[in-house]
Amino acid sequence: MVMFLKSIVQIILLCAFSLGMNQLVNWLDLPIPGSILGMFILFILLQTKIIRLEWIELGANWLLAELLLFFIPAAVGIIKYKNVLIDDGLYVTLVIVLSTAVVMACTGLTAKKIAERKEQRHLS
Repeated sequence: MVMFLKSIVQIILLCAFSLGMNQLVNWLDLPIPGSILGMFILFILLQTKIIRLEWIELGANWLLAELLLFFIPAAVGIIKYKNVLIDDGLYVTLVIVLSTAVVMACTGLTAKKIAERKEQRHLS
């Protein structure tokens, strides 16, 4: 029960942080999305140990595990734009396939580099 409550609090904190970054982008009229700024600032805060990983790990793991649920509303919203899919469906499909391949390649290379670093540290 304690872990569940801890997860809920962490999810609320992550959502509040995200909303705060979106608001900051609106106030400062920055040309980047609040979510990107939020990820960058959260990364910096984690790297500098201002925020410890334990403070957000459970909530972040749950959000990542349930990530697919957050795409359902966007996918349903596409139905409103049938004419775009009919006119440019091939191009949209091509962009989706290529961007998925790029993301998979970048993720694989990043995971490989991280694994190599961990192995080097372990051997040292």
